[in-house]
Amino acid sequence: MTGRRGFSPAVRRRRLGAELRRYREQAGFTIEQVAEHMRCSTSKISRLETGQIGSSPNDIRELLTLFRVGEPTLCELVEVAKETRQRGWWQRHGTVLTSDFVAFEQAASLIRSYEAQCVPGLLQTEEYARHLLAGAQHLLVDGDEDEALLENRLHVRMRRRSLLTQDDPLQLWCVIDESALLRPVGGATVMRGQIDYLITMSEKDNVTIQVLPLRVGAHPGMDGSFAILRFSHESDPDAVYVTTATGGAFLEKPEHVQRHVRVFEQLTSVALTPQDSSRFMLSLWKEGR
Repeated sequence: MTGRRGFSPAVRRRRLGAELRRYREQAGFTIEQVAEHMRCSTSKISRLETGQIGSSPNDIRELLTLFRVGEPTLCELVEVAKETRQRGWWQRHGTVLTSDFVAFEQAASLIRSYEAQCVPGLLQTEEYARHLLAGAQHLLVDGDEDEALLENRLHVRMRRRSLLTQDDPLQLWCVIDESALLRPVGGATVMRGQIDYLITMSEKDNVTIQVLPLRVGAHPGMDGSFAILRFSHESDPDAVYVTTATGGAFLEKPEHVQRHVRVFEQLTSVALTPQDSSRFMLSLWKEGR
């Protein structure tokens, strides 16, 4: 499958907003002055600079002209503005997505994650994901509406997996808590298929899996699951996504990102090596868990 590495309207908005803020500050304009020039509210300019909204290419050209940005850079950012208006495949399923994580995931070149409760979404089998989604969302699939919602969520979950197999695939390095592998989501047969799939995916050059054994005891990741996303474009700084009860939240301040990088490094140092993790998962598979 051929992928569009780096394409995500949400990430494009983030990059465009950061550039607009940088050029505005360099030019010595306040948000209030820019809003007055553009005949709009200050909140609109603020949301534009934080990547919460996009704007028309013509408005971006006007802003950059105001900031006296050179023509080559101006034309590049106008093209970025055009891309923010495109729609990703996941936006057709907006009713089942609780955050922008999928949009950012599509643009990432490397994801380093720690998962405490379950197998990471990109590594789930269809049957495991079906039982996990049904249980986590308390869906009663007896009715047609609930069944359709579950199938929609499942479709998104399965389509995301193509990031690991497409041309120029995503690099994934994850630490999975042993408890996630011992929890019988869907029963023994489903778990056996899931563990077999993890072993298979761990053999791919772009996938690294480490199991964090229970014997480690207390560890730096006990605050919860998280993912550190790195992007290929130099203007897109790393971001951290932390899981919450309502879906999750992004952390983008450098100090927050670096803290999670240090936590991840500590987790990889106490987790089983990739080779030992494969052997451990094979032992679980043989036991029929």
